[in-house]
Amino acid sequence: MIRPRTTLLTGCTALVLAVTLTACGGDDVAAGGGDKPLSGQTVSVAGVWSGTEQQNFQKVLDAFTEQTGAKTEFVSTGDNVSTVVGSKIEGGNAPDVVMVPQVGVLQQFAQEGWLQPLSKTAQDALNANFAPVWKNYGSVDGTAYGVYFKAAHKSTVWYSPDALAQAGVDAPATYAEMLEAGRTVSDSGLAAFAVAGQDGWTLTDWFENIYLSQAGPEKYDALAAHELKWTDTSVVKALTTLGTLFKDKQLIAGGQNGALNTDFPGSVEKVFGPQPEAGMVYEGDFVAAVAKDEYGKVIGEDADFFPFPPVDGGKAPVVSGGDAAVVVKEGKNQEAGMAFVEWLATPEAAAVWADLGGYLSPNKSLDLATYGDDVTRATAKSLIDAGDAVRFDMSDQAPAAFGGTKGAGEWKILQDFLRDPSDPTATAGQLEDAAAKAYKD
Repeated sequence: MIRPRTTLLTGCTALVLAVTLTACGGDDVAAGGGDKPLSGQTVSVAGVWSGTEQQNFQKVLDAFTEQTGAKTEFVSTGDNVSTVVGSKIEGGNAPDVVMVPQVGVLQQFAQEGWLQPLSKTAQDALNANFAPVWKNYGSVDGTAYGVYFKAAHKSTVWYSPDALAQAGVDAPATYAEMLEAGRTVSDSGLAAFAVAGQDGWTLTDWFENIYLSQAGPEKYDALAAHELKWTDTSVVKALTTLGTLFKDKQLIAGGQNGALNTDFPGSVEKVFGPQPEAGMVYEGDFVAAVAKDEYGKVIGEDADFFPFPPVDGGKAPVVSGGDAAVVVKEGKNQEAGMAFVEWLATPEAAAVWADLGGYLSPNKSLDLATYGDDVTRATAKSLIDAGDAVRFDMSDQAPAAFGGTKGAGEWKILQDFLRDPSDPTATAGQLEDAAAKAYKD
């Protein structure tokens, strides 16, 4: 059992971050000069990012250093944040701040007593700059712990404009129209969709968009909390809808076996790579970064998106994900860690990465002009305009054993369903068995 530190943040440690910094004595300190409030201190930050994302986040860390004088250290955890951070805490080497990518993991950390509640400065910034839904997802039992710095818009369908133009189809307005448009694309020589079935998380995203639109937000919330069983008729209906896509060999590049052998980067390559095999790929806004960085596509010209369309007369879904910054009680420098999290809640911090690309912010105070292209601006605007209608990725809200483990739980069961979508009722039963075990009902 970790015994939490009892160090308290005083009024003087709260960092007021804007274009100028305010010292404890009340005098303004210009961001570029004078005594900086955290000179000599170091903030260690852990997160999942690597490659280009880590490089871009480093620019955010560098900007914080320029503002405050604090040094920063970044540790890439890989995908298994819970295990890596837990072992560091147990080993007495806890980071000061963790960028947590799953609501379920944030809740776990809070329940373990590992997290410092947000300061008043951070909460004031949350209230001013974010829709309430983002504060809710960063809170546990009414206490706010997390600031969502980076978001994903997971209700975007990306397509090759040339492929759709060749088939003579427009962006669809409904899910049924999307499948019909896909069949027309297929008739013109390309499969409709590249599906990344080798990565089970992409299949959960397909399900979640269909379920949110078809069943509505109240049932979505209930299922996410496992207050509604996965054997509910609404789940079976959504699986049946998803199965219509999965079993149609005309719609999926390589058929079911091809999908099960395609990972997420491979699915983007099948649409935007040098030898296209499909006209469309469903996934989040981050598809654009792969299309641009790996295949040189001009976003808005060679690659574009339409919103995931509404299903069976429901509303168009807006499913999101995101990385929340939390302060670890066992970190060596809570003061600088909290100051960093306070800064991440400002539009100035978000603007650093927004200008670099491959990023969306849930911060409604960020000027959309900061984003580098019209498509990213449109995606960001859609996320902000959704307000409290945004729903966080359901699998990310679940215990990792059910919603976030390769080869197990929801990921594995939906891969099996992709392989054989003939019995949605049986699949719903398997999901319920796995969920009940993970949620310990």
